[in-house]
Amino acid sequence: MRPVRTGRPRLPCCSSATDGNGSMASILSLIGPFTAHADARTMTAQVRQSVTEALAAALRERGRASLAVSGGSTPKALYEALSAAPLDWASVTVVLVDERWVDPGLAGSNETFVRKTLLQGPAAAARFVGLKTPDPTPQAGRDEAERRVAAVPRPFDLAILGLGPDGHTASWFPHAAGLQEAIAARGPLTAAITARQSEVTGPFTERLTLTRAALADARRLILLIKGEDKRRAFETAQGPGRVEDMPVRALIRDERARLETHWCP
Repeated sequence: MRPVRTGRPRLPCCSSATDGNGSMASILSLIGPFTAHADARTMTAQVRQSVTEALAAALRERGRASLAVSGGSTPKALYEALSAAPLDWASVTVVLVDERWVDPGLAGSNETFVRKTLLQGPAAAARFVGLKTPDPTPQAGRDEAERRVAAVPRPFDLAILGLGPDGHTASWFPHAAGLQEAIAARGPLTAAITARQSEVTGPFTERLTLTRAALADARRLILLIKGEDKRRAFETAQGPGRVEDMPVRALIRDERARLETHWCP
């Protein structure tokens, strides 16, 4: 089944033309392709094929490939489908985009989620780079995580991101402690985050995340969105407003970011 519609999503009807973060015209010029799929199964199939082809191309051209992956419920089916892809997985490095500060094996661990969904079957041969360290806080563990990520060749070939109804991506939560470092155009590859607790964060307010500096120059950035609430958040994020209010704007407005968005109901 083909996607039901492609192109740019509609923008909020009542946005003003400009604000302190740039004009609507300049923002519109940076918005990448948007694909609306009939359902989650269709989206999974198309994105799985696209990711497989991109990784295969990287392996042919450079002899290695890198894939940055997020947690969350939306990419679960994609990771399970991708795990069986006929690739030289031993030459692929899988890097976590962000991590809740809980040990692997405990509830909320993105590392455990990725190991159980993506790193199965043929994909179990991939090299995995996690962000959690034995340190008591992400602030204390950040230097070790930075070293791990810095050892991975960049730019990443692909990065798979999600979007929350609050406008966060990765662990860039609105007005979180550490957000400014996370969304800076240049700087470290990782940032420690203390988010404001909400329905979106749940109890997991302490996080470690890849930064805009690590992600924006990825050869491909895939944003997966499911549900009307997240589509509305994406539409709102394309309008004028402060990046701190909807941090996904940091990527939407970054000229380096090759952002492609896939949505399903």
